[in-house]
Amino acid sequence: MESSERTGLVLRPFHGVRFAVDDLAAVTSPPYDLVSPDELRDLLGRHANNVARLILPGVSHYADARELLAQWLGSGVLTVDSPPGLYVYEQSGVGFLQRGLIGTVGVGTASILPHEAVMPGPVADRLALMRATEANLEPIFLLYEGGGTASRLVDDVATQGFPLFDIRTSDGVRHRLWTVTDPVEIAAVGEDLRDRQALIADGHHRYATYEALQRDHPGPGPWDYGLAFLVDSLAYPPDLRAIHRVIPGLPLEEAAARAKGAWQVHEFAVLEDALAGLATASGPAFVLAGDGPTHLLTDPDPLQVERAMPAGRSSRWRSLDTSILTAFLLPRVWGIDDSEQAVLVVHHDPLAAVRLARRQGGTAVLLNPLSTEDVLAVAAEGERVPRKSTSFGPKPRTGLVMRTFASG
Repeated sequence: MESSERTGLVLRPFHGVRFAVDDLAAVTSPPYDLVSPDELRDLLGRHANNVARLILPGVSHYADARELLAQWLGSGVLTVDSPPGLYVYEQSGVGFLQRGLIGTVGVGTASILPHEAVMPGPVADRLALMRATEANLEPIFLLYEGGGTASRLVDDVATQGFPLFDIRTSDGVRHRLWTVTDPVEIAAVGEDLRDRQALIADGHHRYATYEALQRDHPGPGPWDYGLAFLVDSLAYPPDLRAIHRVIPGLPLEEAAARAKGAWQVHEFAVLEDALAGLATASGPAFVLAGDGPTHLLTDPDPLQVERAMPAGRSSRWRSLDTSILTAFLLPRVWGIDDSEQAVLVVHHDPLAAVRLARRQGGTAVLLNPLSTEDVLAVAAEGERVPRKSTSFGPKPRTGLVMRTFASG
C-alpha cells in the first residue's frame, strides 16, 4: 500500500466470492466466535456446504479448510463475481434496520481505531486459518460518522436497485445484497471516506490478523487489504450489548462472601429483580448468579478500586465496568487472572450465562453494556477497553460474500 493511502480510510472494490446454491440461507452462519458447539452441529447438519466448515475447521485442521475452499471454487459451489465492486448490505428484523458497504479496507492506517484489547489465542487461530486459505472468509464490522456521498449511495442502491439476493435466515433476520460496479460511484465513495476514521465495532482479532499477515509480507499485495463491513453510525446507530462472564472454578457462595469486603452486596431470591437493579445502578455494578440466591454488587470501595487501577490510564477508562471487573474484581477480590481458560464469556444472554455457570458449578458475572460514547472516547485517546467489553450489533452474517487473495 502506498504511504499516501495509509493516512486515510480506504475501502476498495473487490471480486466477491459467493455461494451458488439453492438454499443460500442454509449455508450461512453467525460470526465464528458466536457459534456454540451445539449450534455448530446444527449448522453442519443444515447443509453440506455450510460456511462453518470453512471458518471453524478445528485446531490443526486449517489445511482441510484450504482444500475445501478450493474444492467448492472448482466445483461451482462458490463463484467469483466480475467485475469488482463494492456491496451494499442490508439487515432487517423486528425493530431494526442496518445498511452499509462491504469492501476491502486498507490495513495499517491510523484511520482505523481499535477499541478493545485482543488475546493471542484467537489471533493465532485466525492467522493460521487465513494463511492456510489465503482468504478473508468473514468481514470485520466498522462504524464511522458519515452523512456524505457513501451514505447516500447506500440508501439509494437499497431503495432503487435490484438485489443479488433477498433471504431470511433461521433467526428471522432478512438479508439483502446489491453490487456497485460503476467506477464513478466507487471513486465518489473513496473521496468521501478519505478523511474519515472508522471504529472497529466487531472483529478486533481478525483485524489484528490482517495486520500480522501484512507484516509477513513486506511487499505490496492482497494482504494490504482486509474484508470489512462499513456502517454509518449516524444513519444506523448500533446496538451495543453486554458480554457476560462465567468463572467455572468459583462457587457462587464464595464469590459473594469474598466480595463483601469491597462492595455493597444485595441478595435477591429472583434473578430478574437483581437484573432490574443492575440496569438502574448509577455506578459500577455486577450481578453474581448461579446455584443459589442472586447477588447485586454496587458501590465498590473507591480507595481499593483506585489502588487496583493500572498507572497511566485515563479517568474514563478507569470508570468502565469492564475495567473495574478486570483490574479489581477478578484479580484483587477473587485472585483470578482474566484469561480465556479461567474466565469464559457469553454474549448478550444473561440466562445463558447463568445456565453455563450452573453446569460448571461456578459463578456468572452479569454486566451492563458500555455506552457507545465511552467506547468512542476511549478509542479516540488511543486506549483500548479490556477484552470482550463490547458486542456491537447487528453483526454481518457470515457466508454472504467472501474474498480470496487470488480474486483480489
